[in-house]
Amino acid sequence: MLLRKESQLADRIPRLGEFDVAGDDHVVPFEVAPLDVRGRTVQLGPMIDSILARHDYPEVVSRLLAEAIVLTVLIGTSLKFEGKFILQTRTDGPVDLIVADFASPSSVRGYARFDDERLAAATAENTTSTAELLGSGVLALTIDQGMHMQRYQGIVQLENTSFEDVARIYFRQSEQIPTEVRLAVAKQIIPGDGGAEERWRAGGMLAQFLPQAPERLRVRDLPGGDGDTETEIAEGPEDNAWLELVALMETIEPDELFDPTVGAERLLFRLFNEHGVRVFESVEVRDDCSCSSDKIRGILEGFSAEEILESTEPDGRIHVSCEFCSTRYDFDPAEFVAKN
Repeated sequence: MLLRKESQLADRIPRLGEFDVAGDDHVVPFEVAPLDVRGRTVQLGPMIDSILARHDYPEVVSRLLAEAIVLTVLIGTSLKFEGKFILQTRTDGPVDLIVADFASPSSVRGYARFDDERLAAATAENTTSTAELLGSGVLALTIDQGMHMQRYQGIVQLENTSFEDVARIYFRQSEQIPTEVRLAVAKQIIPGDGGAEERWRAGGMLAQFLPQAPERLRVRDLPGGDGDTETEIAEGPEDNAWLELVALMETIEPDELFDPTVGAERLLFRLFNEHGVRVFESVEVRDDCSCSSDKIRGILEGFSAEEILESTEPDGRIHVSCEFCSTRYDFDPAEFVAKN
C-alpha cells in the first residue's frame, strides 16, 4: 500500500491502482509507520548530468562526486530552515578534495580535486572504489544557518570508508539515530539520430529508525566494553523493526535507485507494500551555483593595491573562475586600484 499526503490529492484523485510520480531531480520523503522508519529517496537525471558534464572529470572521479552529491541532497533537503548543508572531504588519496553543497530550498553544486598521476595509477591497478580513491583523512558535514547563527559541524574520520558508511557513522555519533543508506551512479546510453549519447544518472535512499521508545535505539555493548564503538555503530540496534528495514534495503539492486522506469515511488512500494508506505510532497533540486560577478567584485574590493597587482594576469586583466560551475569572470584592475 502506498499513500500520498492528502494535500497532493487536491488537484487530481488517482484512479485505483494509480499514483503520481515525482520523477527526476525530486527528493521524495517517505514514512513506514509500522517499522518506525522515515526517510528520503531521489533519482537524479538532468541535474547530475549537467554538473558532471560541465566538469568533464575522469569517469571514476565523476562517479565519486555524484555519490557525494546524492548524499548531500538526501541530507540537505531535510533542513527545516533557510541555510546550507556542506559536505567536504580532505584526504590523502588520489582524489584529495570533494565539495558538495545544498542551499535551501533547492540549489546544488559540487566539484572535485585530484592528482592526475596518482589517479592514472589507481585506474591502471583497478583500485578505484570510493574508499580507495579517498584514502585516509576526514569528512566534514557542516550545517550553516546563515548570518548571526553558529555553524554546526560534524567530523567523520575516513579510513577505507565509503560515503554510505559515512552517513551511518555520522548519524549514530552526532544524533544517535540508526541510519541506513544506499547510493548508486551510472551512465545511461541514449540512442539518437546522431549516434548514442551518454548521460549520467544517480540515485539514493536514506532511511532512519525513529521509535518513540528511546530504549529501542540501544545497541548491545561488546564484551568488556562500556559504550559505543565503531563496530556497534556499523551494526545498529537489534530491534526487529530496524533489522527488517536493513534486510529490505539490502535487496535493492543498484540500478533500481537510478532507473527512470522504476522510479522512486515504485521502488518504495516494492520494498514496503506489506507494511504500507506514505510518501510526502517531493522537493525539487537544481544545478544552481551561487557565484556572481557582484560577489567576486565584492571580494576583490577588499584586496590591497599590492594584492590586486599580484592578481593581474599578463593580459592586464583579473580572471577569476568558479570551481563549482566553471564560470569565468573578468575584471579591470583599475577599478580596484582606484579605491585603494
